Amino acid sequence: MKIKLLFSGIAANCLVVAAGAMLTPASIAQTSNSLRSVESFQSISDERARSVALFEEAGKVIQHPRCVNCHPATERPLQGMTMHLHQPPVFRGEGGMGLVGMQCNTCHSEQNTPVIGQADTLKSIPGNPAWHLAPIEMAWEGKTLGQICVQLKDPKRNGDKTMEEIVEHMAHDDLVGWGWRPGDGREPVPGTQEEFGKLIQAWVNTGAACPSS
Repeated sequence: MKIKLLFSGIAANCLVVAAGAMLTPASIAQTSNSLRSVESFQSISDERARSVALFEEAGKVIQHPRCVNCHPATERPLQGMTMHLHQPPVFRGEGGMGLVGMQCNTCHSEQNTPVIGQADTLKSIPGNPAWHLAPIEMAWEGKTLGQICVQLKDPKRNGDKTMEEIVEHMAHDDLVGWGWRPGDGREPVPGTQEEFGKLIQAWVNTGAACPSS
């Protein structure tokens, strides 16, 4: 049924959604696939410096287009490795789920949907049961890693989460985890969600210090 829908009027727009998120050879070459382990930072004796270094490593995920695209600074989600405005035009809407008549689940189902018989660059439409934009208070677009770090620690801008709840969100949330399994034809964020969660936990354990920029 999902594949059949691709040939409807709405589905034509859905294909544009997926096409905008495909990779280019240049983007693959520019992004590292790995994360350093928490243990590799033990040689940094100064705890604050180690905390900053841990967060900077986690920043390879946080500032990756896969993540920033869903943390836009405007009412429009971003798309693709170039982080261009989502096509077709869609808007945040209530709860970050899109406007009535063009909500996220119009095109994005509960799982990544393979696309067969289309352009070579179009292999799947991304999906997750909780597909939606992050709250505007958690916009990451255009911010430095240091600014994002301060934002993550601020209960007024992080959904009133404690630091342990932030760790839980990063380490186990299924929508966050989509970044490591974004569907055929898309570059995943570096490392694994488990490695990322350990970095965030170690960052918190060492005082959750933020980079200066």
